[in-house]
Amino acid sequence: MTDRFRALRMFKTGAGQDARIVEIGDDDLMDGDVTVRVDYSTVNFKDGLALTGAAGIIRAWPLTPGIDFSGVVETSSNPEFAPGERVVLNGWGVGETHHGGLAQKARIKGDWLIKLPSGISNAQAMAIGTAGYTAMLSVIALERGGVTPDKGDVLVTGAAGGVGSVAIALLTKLGYRVIASSGRKETEGPYLTALGAAEIIDRAGLSTPGRPLGKERWAGAIDSVGSHTLVNVLGQTRYGGVVTACGLAQGLDLPGSVAPFILRGITLAGIDSVMRPKADRLEAWGRLARDLDLAKLETMVVPAALNDVPALGPAILAGQVRGRVVVDVNA
Repeated sequence: MTDRFRALRMFKTGAGQDARIVEIGDDDLMDGDVTVRVDYSTVNFKDGLALTGAAGIIRAWPLTPGIDFSGVVETSSNPEFAPGERVVLNGWGVGETHHGGLAQKARIKGDWLIKLPSGISNAQAMAIGTAGYTAMLSVIALERGGVTPDKGDVLVTGAAGGVGSVAIALLTKLGYRVIASSGRKETEGPYLTALGAAEIIDRAGLSTPGRPLGKERWAGAIDSVGSHTLVNVLGQTRYGGVVTACGLAQGLDLPGSVAPFILRGITLAGIDSVMRPKADRLEAWGRLARDLDLAKLETMVVPAALNDVPALGPAILAGQVRGRVVVDVNA
């Protein structure tokens, strides 16, 4: 008889889809060479899309969503991992085509796992999650593009969201002056300032169609919004600057021109977190352990239990969730 454990499962229905908390066993898990006792998961923007059916994120039914989890290895036939080791997973199609982290147990390929740095707890790993890991990848891309603190301000769009919150904390600790763009400037101002933002601007100034080139305002930017916002960010980046694109909260389109690229030498760096090579993941998590102020991380946390997750899907898509949701799957 296998252990029984709780999981959130998404089921296809005639009306669309349905989320249910179910009790399942080891035989209901998918193939893999490592089984993990999950401690925490989280709800990212992509999870919100999966939970609501707003986009075709889930491609196997029924499926446990959750593109992230942290936990402890229970069993392993993979030589790189032993029972008792703490691990984290981000991406690799988990929560899309393979059962994800919103369950008390997961079985996956060991090649998808990273051993957690000693300075980061399992709960903190999900306070970081894919959003924070993506923020770190974005900061590394700015650095590699030559955007150092002395070059000028760095803009962060979607500043009160998961990527934005972690990006502000990282950039501030690394010595950058950060401009935060948010649609919740009045309500989230104190929060963003506490994370380290030196200036806060209303996203309305970036979210509507603008000129191909505007006044040069920042040396680099981390954008999680896309569409007109990304176009305006590019058009106001200083000569030789770098803009990272890692999200699509406003849309998938890029309704702009090539002017910033050929007249100002701007670099647009795409940030993929799902299929990122292991070496990049190890670098990013090592940097997070070193460069992220964990005290600031704690101020971003919205705690949740497995039963809370279905309602969080529409909330995160509506921009109603500040910072990072940490789901205790055993609560």
